[in-house]
Amino acid sequence: MKKRILATFMAIVLGISLTACGGTNAQKGTDDGTSKESAEKQDTEGKSNSQGEQKLIVWAWDKNFNVYAMNKAAEIYSKNHEGITVDVQDIMPGDIETKITTALAAGDTSTLPDIFLLQDVTFPKMLENYTNVFTDLSGSGIDFSQFAGAKVSNSVMDGKNYGVPFDNGAVVNFLRTDYLEKAGFTAADFTDITWSDWLAKAKVVKEKTGLPMLMSQAGSPNIIYFMMQSCGASFFDKNGNVNIANNDILKQCIDIYLQMIKDKTLVEVASWDELIGGINNGTAASVIQGCWMMATITSQADQSGKWAFANMPKLQGVEGATNYANSGGATWVVAGVGKQKELAIDFLKETFAGSTELYDDLITAGTGAVGTWSPAKESAVYNQASDFFGGEAVNAKILEYASKIPTVINTPYDGDAQSAVGVAVSNIVQQGADIESELKSAEDTVKFNMGN
Repeated sequence: MKKRILATFMAIVLGISLTACGGTNAQKGTDDGTSKESAEKQDTEGKSNSQGEQKLIVWAWDKNFNVYAMNKAAEIYSKNHEGITVDVQDIMPGDIETKITTALAAGDTSTLPDIFLLQDVTFPKMLENYTNVFTDLSGSGIDFSQFAGAKVSNSVMDGKNYGVPFDNGAVVNFLRTDYLEKAGFTAADFTDITWSDWLAKAKVVKEKTGLPMLMSQAGSPNIIYFMMQSCGASFFDKNGNVNIANNDILKQCIDIYLQMIKDKTLVEVASWDELIGGINNGTAASVIQGCWMMATITSQADQSGKWAFANMPKLQGVEGATNYANSGGATWVVAGVGKQKELAIDFLKETFAGSTELYDDLITAGTGAVGTWSPAKESAVYNQASDFFGGEAVNAKILEYASKIPTVINTPYDGDAQSAVGVAVSNIVQQGADIESELKSAEDTVKFNMGN
């Protein structure tokens, strides 16, 4: 509720600040919400830069992942563009969103960068609420068909593209081959299978090894959301209305989750740290999570050769069901209020939307950053075998998985729906609450957040 009040407050403040632009000449601002003084300041800076060096300011987080990637992109771009510098500022994702809303409320967008990174889960809501901060990239010359369709859909509104996709979140079924062997299985036995197959085989693994197949953080709807997304299902209908209480696919996913807990083939843990510790300590036979989990798994050098790759199970009897889903990720945005928009667009076009060299480096540097730009999979680097994963060309396979993820209905309230469903599932598991009443409560919560 606090989040809803804050969103409403920000919308009111923004409305007031934009209305104020119709005052006297001394008070008038620009069409993008920038004050006259700020606009003049940016114009001055733009002229100065055009006569000498030009600087792009970028906001991103994680110095070993996104920040590293942007700095490497700047290094590559500068080879053919002298006098261009890129100032990458390490700012946490929540702080980026706060800085944007604060600048708009104050009517001073001169504090905003030329490029910023947004989490995919919050992208639709930010885009809908603050569209003028985003640049329409539809006519930029960037070929969005070269990116995974499901990834691109997060940054599309009214048929227009507002972001350049970056990291890959394709869901992978990471398997401990040494544990599977004790149960008489190989990774092939868990590839291209249904959840019904998985349930039966997981019980055998549990019986033979004493270990669960999976661990999950209590209260997290991740696995259930993966199941839904893998068949193109959503918590909303095509008109953007909440679809939780009477969502048959969601109920099927919850039934599977409850069966895993009943069979003790999935064990819930209290925290994310406990989950990561369990993975590293080998207390489960597999992990179903975004491909970025690979960095955590490969950090245990003594486990090299004991892991394999597979896609996730799919729902049985559901039209359009696949073995592919996505978890996490982020997208680059060219600020719609910046004075270096053309330069920023060209920069992203030649790097994150056009440089095999960049994506190769992110692999060889050990960042764990696998992109969704499909031409990268043709490079020798992406097709190198991984000794850790039994000789599998894992990076090329991740790109292949990403290309097969179904596109789902995205709304600004996806995060609200996931949180509400997480609470419902927690109550069902921990308290034995009724499924129907919990899903009805979850739907009511999301409707309230939407103002319905």
